[in-house]
Amino acid sequence: MRKLGFLLLASVLFVAPLASCRDRSAQVGQTPASPAGNAPQQTSSRIDTIVSRGKLICGVSGELPGFSFVDEKGKYSGLDVDVCRAIAAAIFDDPEKVEYRKLNAKDRFTVLQAGEIDILSRNTTYTASRDSTTGLEFAPIIFYDSQSIMVKKDSGIKSLKDFAGKSICVQTGTSTEQNLSDQMRKLGVKYTPVVFEDANTTFGTYQEGRCQGVTADRSQLVSKRTTLPNPENNVVLPIVMSKEPLAPAVKSGDPKWSDAVRWIVFAAIEAEDLGINSGNVDQTVASTTDPSVKRLLGKEGDLGKGFGLPNDYAVRVVKKVGNYGEMYDRNLGPKSTLKLDRGQNKLWKDGGLLYSPPFR
Repeated sequence: MRKLGFLLLASVLFVAPLASCRDRSAQVGQTPASPAGNAPQQTSSRIDTIVSRGKLICGVSGELPGFSFVDEKGKYSGLDVDVCRAIAAAIFDDPEKVEYRKLNAKDRFTVLQAGEIDILSRNTTYTASRDSTTGLEFAPIIFYDSQSIMVKKDSGIKSLKDFAGKSICVQTGTSTEQNLSDQMRKLGVKYTPVVFEDANTTFGTYQEGRCQGVTADRSQLVSKRTTLPNPENNVVLPIVMSKEPLAPAVKSGDPKWSDAVRWIVFAAIEAEDLGINSGNVDQTVASTTDPSVKRLLGKEGDLGKGFGLPNDYAVRVVKKVGNYGEMYDRNLGPKSTLKLDRGQNKLWKDGGLLYSPPFR
């Protein structure tokens, strides 16, 4: 009897901690181990929702020529818009299956976190804090930019030190606002920031002369200058205030969706790298013997399926929207009104920073 009592006591002491561990697992949201043969159920991804809905919902600016701009007929265009179109082409084989939502800088992250849009493609700078604390998952960088400042040509202003006692227009909710403050504090220059939520109001106030300069990404300054009454009376100073790598973003916590977006962007970059464009992609699919090209275009392997995409998704992107170079040229480069030199946005082999990981 004493032996039996000892065994019963030992079993109680062994089982109780296990039950306690299971209780604690449930309290912190951990999933208990499934019974043998029953794998845990896979939760659905955002990409499944998009496919069921039949369209992509994309958050853009809509006010920045070259990146995302809506004309008087309601047609959207720009590099950021082409990212949305490329994703729709990859998923639906139709780049027009996109609903655009115009967002200001202040609200863009809240709207994405709330799940009201599928992707944010809105000249957004990839930063450490945004990646770690705002619930964002960034796609590859699509434009390497820097911050500068624009002034009236006859202002006499040549440097940031010349803004002592003057005012600068800046949009709130942007990395630009903090960069300006950091630079002026470092230089010991006392100035007055004139802050607005809306980009049009920011630049309109500058145009009215209520501030002596306006600061933003260099590409945005060049873009917005074209919308001012007398563009030639304004000059973007040769000042580099910060690094501004611009990238699309999705809500974090959905690796299937973030991987799909990431590799759609990489496909456009890799296509240019391999010399594949909208004019030759069909011929390339039919005739290529290059293993790297075969994998990219889905003729060999099943890379697309791993992202929840059709295996020929890269073909769809290039055929319907173009490779990265084609997107750049028509929106920002020689075929656009901006005619921005690619600079750092050239491919790695041409002295730029654009680079796709291998498709293998």
